[in-house]
Amino acid sequence: MKGLSIHVVDVARGCVADGLELRVERLEGERRELIHAGRIGADGLLAGLADEAGRCSAGVYEVSLRVADFYRAQGMVLPEPAFLDLLVYRFGIADTGQHYHLPFKLTAWGVSCFRGGA
Repeated sequence: MKGLSIHVVDVARGCVADGLELRVERLEGERRELIHAGRIGADGLLAGLADEAGRCSAGVYEVSLRVADFYRAQGMVLPEPAFLDLLVYRFGIADTGQHYHLPFKLTAWGVSCFRGGA
């Protein structure tokens, strides 16, 4: 299966980041193309992103995660400004015949991500 998938786990609470808002954009110079925007579902995945596989050409992409908004919605009191507010993760897709999976592990104070799904 080719394309892109995103999974987000809230490791601070030990569950998926259900409701976390994010966007996926393709960058081409100064131009940005919105590939998909939405929220992480109860399964931890960004629903509908798989439907956009045909739009994932080789190039540079950004995922923007609204971390502070997510944790504040969970009732967490964060400083102003929050340590992680809008987290931007830039990555490249070189081989469109492969699947690129981004498993984010998140807290209000840090993030981990790697390329999975090769």
